[in-house]
Amino acid sequence: MKEVKKNAVKRRNIRLHPNWPLREGQVKGPDLKELEYEIRKDIRKKHHTSNKFVIQIVILFLLICIFVGLHLIIPKIELNGEEKIEISYHDTYVEQGATAKYFQQDLTDRIEITSAVDTNKIGTYEVIYKVNYSFYTVKKKRIVEVVDKEKPTITLEGDTEVNICPNSEFKEIGYQAIDEYDGDITEKVKIKKEKDRWIYSVKDSSGNTASISRILHEKDEEAPTITLKGNQTMYLGLEEDFKEPGYTASDNCSGDITEKVSVTGEVKSGQEGTYILTYQVSDDSGNIATVERKVTVAKKTDPNSGEIKKGAIYLTFDDGPSNVTTGAILDILKEEGVKATFFVTNNGPDYLIQRMYDEGHTVGLHTASHNYAEVYASVDNYFRDLNSVSNRVKKLTGQTSKIVRFPGGSSNTISKRYSQGIMTQLSQELFNRGYRYYDWNIDSGDAYNAKTKEAVYQNVTSNLSKNRANIVLMHDIKTWTRDALRDIIRYGKENGYTFERIDMDTHMVRQKINN
Repeated sequence: MKEVKKNAVKRRNIRLHPNWPLREGQVKGPDLKELEYEIRKDIRKKHHTSNKFVIQIVILFLLICIFVGLHLIIPKIELNGEEKIEISYHDTYVEQGATAKYFQQDLTDRIEITSAVDTNKIGTYEVIYKVNYSFYTVKKKRIVEVVDKEKPTITLEGDTEVNICPNSEFKEIGYQAIDEYDGDITEKVKIKKEKDRWIYSVKDSSGNTASISRILHEKDEEAPTITLKGNQTMYLGLEEDFKEPGYTASDNCSGDITEKVSVTGEVKSGQEGTYILTYQVSDDSGNIATVERKVTVAKKTDPNSGEIKKGAIYLTFDDGPSNVTTGAILDILKEEGVKATFFVTNNGPDYLIQRMYDEGHTVGLHTASHNYAEVYASVDNYFRDLNSVSNRVKKLTGQTSKIVRFPGGSSNTISKRYSQGIMTQLSQELFNRGYRYYDWNIDSGDAYNAKTKEAVYQNVTSNLSKNRANIVLMHDIKTWTRDALRDIIRYGKENGYTFERIDMDTHMVRQKINN
């Protein structure tokens, strides 16, 4: 009852008609028209949203139908093989092709293929497959990657294991890096130095890497070198005193050790016999080198003595020195590691004769004047001329040379114009005075008809023989001889010949005397 009364009170406190005046304690009620309007508005809004959603569903469905329809009615292209292919740049690209259909109709023969694949160049390429049918043009593509997976190659000059002097730095011998695609990439090589090795590594433009090591051993196993000045075999007359020509000694690690050389043996001047002088030196690592010099004291020369070295080439040069060509010839001989024999005159600068001697070549005697009329007028004239050039050589080298070549050779006939039988007399007199004279068995022709380097080269190389010692006549005053020399030397090396200089122990090659 109390609840009913309370609700009744609440109802009494609400004004039911909007135009009714409020009594004290009454509350204003809702506007029914306004409430009705809001309700209708909300119903219309929900109805509109529902219609919009339905329309969206219908449009989506239609789009799906159109897509499926188009997919069903246009031609289709299917690739044979993979859609992405990777091949090495030097391989051949083989087209795998594709197939095309329109419903059950085969359109494969209508496929147009466009390809720009270049297997000689790394890169990404597209192969386009296209079919035109009715109103439709359909395309499909294949991706071809041309790649380089080949490692570069590093080649070391010299050995991969080398000995270096203790407590020294290794001096790089050389290396080269070649990549099959990039070519020469030597400049990209990086060297990492470790305690007992150097590591060489390189990376090509595709990221392929290669490396190689050179192992270093700190030990000296190389013996020193003793170089004798003058001739290793010497002949002295009974009236001559022996004077040590000198020597030098060098070591790959210790450097110049000439002062450490010990010399044993004795030459008894004026007493006939053959004497051996022994030169010995030891480096800081205990490696020992020994050489000998043979000195023969005798009255006269035995014309049949001397060693025959078969397969040896004796390069001999007449008429110099020349300030135009001789220096270059000495350079070539030094670079190629070859010793030669120079039969000198009184012409040319002194320093070139000094250089010949210092660099280990034999300095022989040719003639002071090269004037046939004067030289071959008499025996006295010949020795007067010979002594003149001999004095020049001794002044410059400190040694008396006993190795001779006659102007024009011992077989010349021009001497008949000035003195009958003089060549027979001179040859015997040279032996009596302890000299040895040398002609030749190969003529380069450089003094008359071979005036190109090709002709000189051909004349020399075509006449070499391994069944004898080859004494080659050349002239160091000829430019074509200078130009041919290196090729002659390399031909000899490549074909198994050795190179020697004439000394007093070399067997004499002599031609038939014609006067």
